Amino acid sequence: MSSTSPDVIPPSLAQRELLDDQEADKLAALFSALANTTRLRILHAIARSEEASVTAIAEEVGASTQSVSNHLQRLADQGFLATRRDGNRIYYRVIDPCVGGVMELGLCLLGYNPAC
Repeated sequence: MSSTSPDVIPPSLAQRELLDDQEADKLAALFSALANTTRLRILHAIARSEEASVTAIAEEVGASTQSVSNHLQRLADQGFLATRRDGNRIYYRVIDPCVGGVMELGLCLLGYNPAC
């Protein structure tokens, strides 16, 4: 899937200085946090409901609450999620507006969106 067309690479990326080690490390950590099927399904489940508890997410993705909690912590550490407490329940919501776009872009690259 290679192309020499100049409009394939966004101008902002093409004109950016070469990533330094720290930027590349941060970018790799970000992609690493997304490079997990359970975490992607968790993000999608939250996005579909706008806000969800650990129990609801675990039921939807078919994982244990402990596993989901661990994944949610990793996503929150990256700044993708925020929480709200209501009694004993904690609700999660996506707060980074780029998360949905990155997931849609990935689906586009895989050919799941014919409009791309």
